[in-house]
Amino acid sequence: MLLENYITSSCTIEYGAVFKDGEQLFENKGAGLPDFLLSVYQHFQLNYPKFYKMDNLSKLGWLAAEILLKGNFKKDQYQPEEIGLILANSNSSLDNDIKYFDSVKDIASPSLFVYTLPNIVIGEICIRNDFKGEHAFFIQDTFDADFIGQQVNYLLNRNILKTCICGWADVLQQDYKTALFLVEKQKNENSVLFSAGNMDNIFKP
Repeated sequence: MLLENYITSSCTIEYGAVFKDGEQLFENKGAGLPDFLLSVYQHFQLNYPKFYKMDNLSKLGWLAAEILLKGNFKKDQYQPEEIGLILANSNSSLDNDIKYFDSVKDIASPSLFVYTLPNIVIGEICIRNDFKGEHAFFIQDTFDADFIGQQVNYLLNRNILKTCICGWADVLQQDYKTALFLVEKQKNENSVLFSAGNMDNIFKP
C-alpha cells in the first residue's frame, strides 16, 4: 500500500527575501550575505547567542528551520527520536573551507575548522530543537526532488521517523539558497501532498 505524506510547511530564503508557505515575510535585497542573514535573525526577533558563531551555511539553514517551525509545528506530539532531517546541496562546506584555508596561511582558525563539514548545519538545527532522529546530508549537482522524496518516504513509511525536515541549503560566497520542507503524515489546512512535483514548484523561484 502506497502511503501518503504531506508538506505541512515550507520556507525558502534566496535573493534577499524570506518566504514561508509561499508568502513573503521579509526582504533586504541591498545587503551582502552576512548582513542579510543577521537582518533576518533580528527581524524575526530570534534569541540564540550561538548563531553569531556559526558559518554562513549553518546560519542560512538554521534560520530557515526556525521560520519553518515557527507557529504551526506541534513539537510536543513527537518524541525527539521521531524527528529527522534530510538535506542536500551542491557546494558541500566549500564556502567555509575557503575561509579556513585562508586562515591556515597565518594561524589556523579552530572556529572555522569546526564548520568544514556540510552536515554541521543539521547538528545546529538538532541541538537547537532537541531533534534526535535519523539524518543525512547529500551532495548533488542540483536539487533532486525525486531522490529527497525517496529518502524521506522510506523513513516515514517504515516508521523510522514520524516527521522530517528535508530540502536544500547551499552557500558559496554571495550565492545562496535554501528551501526546507516540513513533512508529516497528517494533513493540516495548508498542507499539500509530499511529492517531487510539489517540492520542485516550491523550490523554483
